[in-house]
Amino acid sequence: MKLSFMTPILTFMVIAGVMFYALFYLDPKEIPSELLDKKAPSFALPAVPGYGDDLSSENLKEGKITLLNVFASWCVACLAEHPTLMELSRQGKIDIYGLNYKDKPEAAAKWLKRNGSPYKRTGMDLKGRVGIDFGVYGVPETFIMGPDGTILDKIIGPITEKDLKTRILPRLTGDAG
Repeated sequence: MKLSFMTPILTFMVIAGVMFYALFYLDPKEIPSELLDKKAPSFALPAVPGYGDDLSSENLKEGKITLLNVFASWCVACLAEHPTLMELSRQGKIDIYGLNYKDKPEAAAKWLKRNGSPYKRTGMDLKGRVGIDFGVYGVPETFIMGPDGTILDKIIGPITEKDLKTRILPRLTGDAG
């Protein structure tokens, strides 16, 4: 009889311990990607209306490091990281491509007109199929692409100053692992 009394208490303690660990020790920005060190999925998308040429996986094979930034007009966090992307674009250190995720073309065009476009090319992923192929959990997400179109790293959430200093800029100088 004592064992049946203790079972719910022990079960609760185990679940509470797992939840405590996940809450305080796991970083949601460090969700692993199965695509790291693999070629980007093949795709071809029309551009955001008024914002350059169409975007395809071939554009990510430029022979240099590039960024593929997943954004949407309805994404508050995308607006938070946008000044960082605009500054990177102004500096000309890296080409940035924009994958507009599950957005309306008019809304995406209006958002880029209001906030500026850091993107060399944009692609409208209207149904989110390309995002699914890339393993996108939500927006914003940014993929650091190798010279041959290989996914080198994935940044979940807005790009921070720390991401710039430790994950993006070192790749441009060859100092990243």
